[in-house]
Amino acid sequence: MEKTENDIDSRLAVRLRALRADRGLTLDGLAERSGVSRSMISLVERGQSSPTASVLERLAAGLGVTLATLFAEAERADADPVVRRADQIAWTDPATGYRRRNLSPPGYPSPIELVEVELPPGARVSYDSGARAAIVEQQIHLLDGTIELSVGEVTHRLSTGDCLAMRLDRPTGFHNPTNRTARYIVALTTEGRGGSNAVKR
Repeated sequence: MEKTENDIDSRLAVRLRALRADRGLTLDGLAERSGVSRSMISLVERGQSSPTASVLERLAAGLGVTLATLFAEAERADADPVVRRADQIAWTDPATGYRRRNLSPPGYPSPIELVEVELPPGARVSYDSGARAAIVEQQIHLLDGTIELSVGEVTHRLSTGDCLAMRLDRPTGFHNPTNRTARYIVALTTEGRGGSNAVKR
């Protein structure tokens, strides 16, 4: 049975607290680094807020990780290399209806991370953070529909079957300009992935 949004908010609260503690950051310290208010971070850590994708991305950047890390489990040697569809973490942005699903087996030490995304008609999702401590390479493969993907000041229009390679080192934006849902796969690799300080989006 797929996890509910309340379950995911609770997991996110625990994960965010753990990542902040691992880095020795106070609430004020993370607020300063991420640009997210101390009160909002506190609400998220108590499971009392359903943050937007934009807020989560700023928190991830402030922690020096990528977005999938906030939904992922810590890597472990005994992790199962198979994850069933029903056990994959799926999360919906309350502001836009953007829905992301972590496809990769949780906790499994692999240099590759796969995420499936559904972007509703007309939706826009923007990430204004830039480079992180580790280099993150990403490819976007359109399964169905059309999106306009901006990387810095360059915008690419992608249609079904198209694939774009990019590095996460500048602000990015996703826009579905059509009246049908767009679906795409995001594949990522991170320099240093596989160790205890590896990161994922």
